[in-house]
Amino acid sequence: MKVVVVHESMFGNTAGLAAEVSVGLVAAGAEVVSGDVTSIPGRPLPPCDLVVLGAPTHAFTLSRPASRTEAVAKGAQLDRATMGLREWLAGLQVDEDQARLPRVALFDTRVSRVRHLPGSAARSAARILGARGFTVVDRSSFYVDGISGPVHPGERERARAWGETLVEVLRADLVAARSE
Repeated sequence: MKVVVVHESMFGNTAGLAAEVSVGLVAAGAEVVSGDVTSIPGRPLPPCDLVVLGAPTHAFTLSRPASRTEAVAKGAQLDRATMGLREWLAGLQVDEDQARLPRVALFDTRVSRVRHLPGSAARSAARILGARGFTVVDRSSFYVDGISGPVHPGERERARAWGETLVEVLRADLVAARSE
């Protein structure tokens, strides 16, 4: 089973969690290619069974150029502001020879003190992908203790476990698809 993990990360927290998700995926038997939005092409997407996408939540949604510029003003590295998951999704193309669209799992990072507020990057990405015919098999939010982090205690372990769970979900989905 092939999985592509793509993330956007301004302060390194989402990148660290994407790495933990990848560890969980590999531990459960998946073959994983992982990288940020500038290193994994979305045009065309590498052939895979599952795409895992992660992004920080900016103003209750996916980042925009202005919110990334704001993040740089707060200490994020300038090179991380060039492209976000929103733009990556806008250019996403799947090889027409692929038998079916890959399934998608989404995660975001959110500041823990506002976890009760609505809206998230994962939710926004799910709407975009759903409108394009993709099936979202799961989504999750992971928490950081401030705009620049660090990752909230226990979240790295939870991300790793979530990666393992995604393989189980995908296996069940593939079995169901074969029986149709």
